[in-house]
Amino acid sequence: MSQSLLRLAAGSLLMSVALCATAGNNKYAAHQNQAAYNSSSDFTLSGVLQETPGPMARCPSNFGGTIAGFGDSNLFGKVGFLSSDCITPNGSGYTFSAGHFIITTMTGELVFADYSGQFVPTGVGANFAFSNATFQITGGTGRYAKASGGGDLTGGEDMSTGRGTIQLKGRILQN
Repeated sequence: MSQSLLRLAAGSLLMSVALCATAGNNKYAAHQNQAAYNSSSDFTLSGVLQETPGPMARCPSNFGGTIAGFGDSNLFGKVGFLSSDCITPNGSGYTFSAGHFIITTMTGELVFADYSGQFVPTGVGANFAFSNATFQITGGTGRYAKASGGGDLTGGEDMSTGRGTIQLKGRILQN
């Protein structure tokens, strides 16, 4: 990964931690406390993202994307997130694989997830939609250290600007 991408990724992660730490209004605290006692909860996250594609040595295609964004979750309130994935051309679209997500909650805890799927053209400009995309929760920190679960990942991106939206919808299990 180039120095500029590493700086972008580090800066984005620090920004997301700061955003979540200073969010101030913790109207979700009662729901978070309830979720801590439940073994399984519905999980949603909706947000905006900015992707920076480029060379990525860890990928078989030697090409990938680094994504930074923020949004809202039914369990965590405001969140920041950072991810990276491998991108491979696939016909008129692209396959993204070996994706790793870090979600930063308002309390500073982290939730980790892996993801994969496809980008398919929508027929409108350079807009692509996520297709057959899923995520799998692999753990985290604090009360989410042993979290698991997963679900569907939807949204899309303007491939000319890297701007897009993302929605995660599924279940989170706290062990």
